[in-house]
Amino acid sequence: MIDYTKILPDHMERYIGENDLFLEIYQGIERAGTKNKRPPLLLVHGAYTGSWMWSKYIPHFVNGGWDCYVMNMRGHYKSRVMDLTKVYFEDYLEDIKEVIGEVIRECGEPPIILGFSMGGILCQKTAESISLTGLVLIDSSISREVHDMAPYENTENVKPGIIVPAPERNEEYSMDESAEDITFQKKYLAAESTHAFLASSFLFGAKDGISIDSSLIKTPCLVIKAINSEEDDRRGQTEALHLRGEYLGLYKTTHTGLLVGQRYIEAVERIIKWLKRF
Repeated sequence: MIDYTKILPDHMERYIGENDLFLEIYQGIERAGTKNKRPPLLLVHGAYTGSWMWSKYIPHFVNGGWDCYVMNMRGHYKSRVMDLTKVYFEDYLEDIKEVIGEVIRECGEPPIILGFSMGGILCQKTAESISLTGLVLIDSSISREVHDMAPYENTENVKPGIIVPAPERNEEYSMDESAEDITFQKKYLAAESTHAFLASSFLFGAKDGISIDSSLIKTPCLVIKAINSEEDDRRGQTEALHLRGEYLGLYKTTHTGLLVGQRYIEAVERIIKWLKRF
């Protein structure tokens, strides 16, 4: 099995804040003959995961000249172990804001923030109150407003426990993930806060969801969705419309496959094309 975390470029690591949030920093390769440095990127993982989930993306961003700040929320990956029964959606918001502050202090400008899954709805909520350079959402959990316009026809209600266990991923492969891709995820997937997960995921039984006031979000936005039905596409287009953003629906891809699957490069190439405007 290839462990993609072991073949990443050289980088710095540090712990920040009272919750010892583990932050990885990858310096972008300087582009010859250019005067303007690219804005920094902040990569925000989703439920059950951590900075390792971005392992396939990071080399592409670094080679394109972007400094990458890849965070881990409290209790995730190499951040300090915490009692997840006492962790809420709002706590993760505070983690993101703390890391944004760190990025601004070092770079002198707000980052372009990329959020995956639960990290996507966290990034949307963050963008309501903090000025960002850009916002990229990769199969983000949807807001209450998007759900009202394009609800899930079928949901998978999770019976709340004290924590939500990591997905088992018993299948050998998926439509866009090899056996190796799945084994890589199984090595690192971990439990998640029930409070945060069920507050934000309509697909798994969120009652009210997270409301996003798009009038407060002034930053340019790109929405990318895994599409396997007209319902998926309608939801993705609705999210992009709500945020006044651009949209890419990738057909016959999976949620996790967008980051670690065999077709991840299609999402990366679209993101890089969009990022080059800044």
